[in-house]
Amino acid sequence: MQWLDWISQRLATTPVTLTDETGARAAATFAARLTFEGVERRYGAEYALRRVDLDIAPGEVVCLLGPSGCGKTTLLRVASGVEKPSSGRVLINDREVAGPNRFVPPEKRSIGLMFQDFALFPHLSILENVAFGLKGSPREEAQREATAVLSRVGLLKLANAYPHTLSGGQQQRVALARAIVPRPSMMLMDEPFSGLDVQLRDAMQEQTLGLLRETRATSLIVTHDPEEAMRLGDRVAVMRSGRIVQLGQAEELYDRPVDLFVARLFSEINEDSYRVADGQIETPVGRLKAPDSMSEGDRAALCIREREIKIGVPGQGLPGRVLHVRFMGDIDLLEVGVQGFETPLRVRTPHFAHWAKGAEVGVEIDINRVLVFKENGEGA
Repeated sequence: MQWLDWISQRLATTPVTLTDETGARAAATFAARLTFEGVERRYGAEYALRRVDLDIAPGEVVCLLGPSGCGKTTLLRVASGVEKPSSGRVLINDREVAGPNRFVPPEKRSIGLMFQDFALFPHLSILENVAFGLKGSPREEAQREATAVLSRVGLLKLANAYPHTLSGGQQQRVALARAIVPRPSMMLMDEPFSGLDVQLRDAMQEQTLGLLRETRATSLIVTHDPEEAMRLGDRVAVMRSGRIVQLGQAEELYDRPVDLFVARLFSEINEDSYRVADGQIETPVGRLKAPDSMSEGDRAALCIREREIKIGVPGQGLPGRVLHVRFMGDIDLLEVGVQGFETPLRVRTPHFAHWAKGAEVGVEIDINRVLVFKENGEGA
């Protein structure tokens, strides 16, 4: 976490405006365009980032989603200027800030940063923590701006309190206030909600998104939570092994995942294996055309989302029997033996349906919602 301490102090003590090559103050851009062109980051022979191309429009919120070690935080560090790309370029408003010919330090990139641990100064009051982000401004002006932002996040009554006396949610709001008070053109956020409980996290996500929309800052948010990415992002960039494997709106990624890795990331799925014959895949739900990337004899992974299987009375769809029922609050998770499937299917149904173990049922599966990927291929 040393880089978090270093960058938060650098940014907190320096005016956050882009300067031109002569050092003169450039015109402030409230929402910047952020572009990565062929960005790679190597540590010796190991690649943390591989040929990353990403263009984020002014005012857009993009979430970087993926498992630990996929390169999300490294890309954020390269965007902030904490790390230099090994190759490729980073541009802000079409001006190179990192590349073979130029490097602009973090404090000159007009960015706000927000981290998982919030990085608040324990010896400063809440008002002083927020005002610290405006240290280059006159004291009265900094305190006036900090007071206004604290009021906006609902913490004005705690202006004279210290970080250790606040709850996790309150500390998160202070960190958010400190990040936005300099009116940055970009916000870079690294797992900002992961330390909060579920109910508080939902509330803080909504408040944070509201403030990002209000300030119109271009935002790049790192998360490992698909629901969080779908809630916050105008677009979601899914990362694996240092690459962006799919980029698009949440609905597109959910409905049309490019591979099994992305499909598993966005939903709970049942998987079964079938062989391609004559360009077709014969399954219990019907005959499917094999993807163009698959050849004769390849094994195909048939994927059916747990939430998209409908359970009804016998005679509707395929015959089945409820083998197990697990109560999960608003829903029940069923295991259902279904004719034609070698293994039971997991099905999520509303709890009020009250399906009992041993019940004979009809199982309906929309063949148009079934996903097919090459087994043991990329992401399998």
